[in-house]
Amino acid sequence: MDNIAVPLTVTEYFAGIGLVRMGLEPCGWRVIFANDISEKKFEMYKVFFPDAHKHYKVQDIFELTENDTPSSTLATCSFPCIDLSLAGNMNGISGMHSSAFWGFLNVLKLQGDIAPPIILVENVPGWLYSNKGADFRLTVQSLNELGYMCDVFTLDALRFTAQSRQRVFLVGTKLPIPGVNVLSLLQRPRSLISDTLRRSLLANQDLEWFYTDLPSPPPLRKDGLSEIIETMDNNDSRWWKPDEVKRHFDMMSISHRKMVTLLINDSKINYRTFYRRIRKGQQRAEVRSDNVAGCLRTAVGGSGKQFLIKAGKGQLRMRTMTEREYARLQGVPDSYPIKTNGVQALTGFGDAVCVPVITWIACHALNPLFEGYLSKSKLETVTVRNGR
Repeated sequence: MDNIAVPLTVTEYFAGIGLVRMGLEPCGWRVIFANDISEKKFEMYKVFFPDAHKHYKVQDIFELTENDTPSSTLATCSFPCIDLSLAGNMNGISGMHSSAFWGFLNVLKLQGDIAPPIILVENVPGWLYSNKGADFRLTVQSLNELGYMCDVFTLDALRFTAQSRQRVFLVGTKLPIPGVNVLSLLQRPRSLISDTLRRSLLANQDLEWFYTDLPSPPPLRKDGLSEIIETMDNNDSRWWKPDEVKRHFDMMSISHRKMVTLLINDSKINYRTFYRRIRKGQQRAEVRSDNVAGCLRTAVGGSGKQFLIKAGKGQLRMRTMTEREYARLQGVPDSYPIKTNGVQALTGFGDAVCVPVITWIACHALNPLFEGYLSKSKLETVTVRNGR
């Protein structure tokens, strides 16, 4: 056993455009199978990863069989958030989209003894409180029944990039490691445990948990939006025409117009992001007051896109954020080409994970978990060989 190299292999479910893979690879993980139902997302994935045709299967997860899915060390599951999100419909884990989680659970059941010893599940904070917390309890309970103890924490992309994007991450393991009382998880820094998660854990003390010794993540960023802006001339056609700029300025509330006016009169150039929202039956342009972006979302529908303001030196310009700006906010290096434009690309990035967040989790949670198990196994093997 001492001479056997155990590969850090991954089966990637709800793979989307491949940002989970992008985050795992710096820590030594290798994707051997990927699955998503979206042909359009696969088109972006294969541009990032030309080997995709060898392992990416475009298919409904409920249609996968045990013959489709190879054995791996880790399985990742970024299941659809629409039914769990405040920006969606809040139908819960049994809704039309988020119920795809049960397809993932079915894959684990079909694999039986060769199911991965480690899983990583990711979703929006609404996962914790949809159906008054029953959905989160049911998912953890179902994983427990398959032999997975669970650890869970929250992490905001704003600790790594200029995007406010909090997500819930669950690590499950079948490895023979000690379980813990849920109160151990509550001792973590507040940077890793939101108030909602704290309440969820206290309400589920009877479930099976384990503890990962995670360090404090980087502090929340207070700026950085200007660093990801794609340079373009003021005459670029992507800037909106003056009448469209005025229409959106007039859509702002009085307080937002005052804030933007101050930015216009500033001696330096400032950038801000905004969404279009319906408030009390009226469409509003809601501008962030800080120098970071809001949470990227699917670009389908007017409320999903994020728009950019460039203000200062007496001028005001507006436009839709570009595909490259979305990519940068998700931590995707410019070395990765973007050949798909418009809503398709914006949706691909908006539905994805933040790359450096996944890298942080891999290096501080997944790798130590598996390496610790391997070290213990090797020590026990040597002990038995020596007759101790």
